[in-house]
Parts: sequence; structure tokens; C-alpha cells
Amino acid sequence: MPIYEYHCKSCAKDFETLVFGDECPNCPECGASEVCRLMSACGFVSKGSGGQVTNQSAGASACSGCAATSCNTCGH
Repeated sequence: MPIYEYHCKSCAKDFETLVFGDECPNCPECGASEVCRLMSACGFVSKGSGGQVTNQSAGASACSGCAATSCNTCGH
């Protein structure tokens, strides 16, 4: 039973709800049935061998002058 994110076309409220099968939820704010399912953000981090993060959304180091993408490299 996945939790999906929806957007209400009537009141423009975004909400999450637990969905059973092909059930189509109503907006908890206004009760409208015209809702569309939103794309959810991905909630995982891909790690390479040795547990190092191989793809970060930031893509840059927090340290100036450091080319590493992980603070494990320079210790800061």
C-alpha cells in the first residue's frame, strides 16, 4: 500500500495519502475528486564500492579549493 502525493485541481492543495489498489482519493481540504498524482522525489543515495557516494545532487565540495565531492577526502 504505497503513499502517493496528489494535487487538487479545485483548491490547488498538495497532499499525501495511502492508496489501496486503484482507489482515487478525494482532497482532504475541499473534498473534490478531481486530483492528479504528482511525481515524488527520489529518496535514496547511490553508493559505489567501499560505501562512497557516487552521485550527489550538489555535485560540488563545500570546501573552497577542494575538488572532492565528499568531506571524507579532506576531513572538513
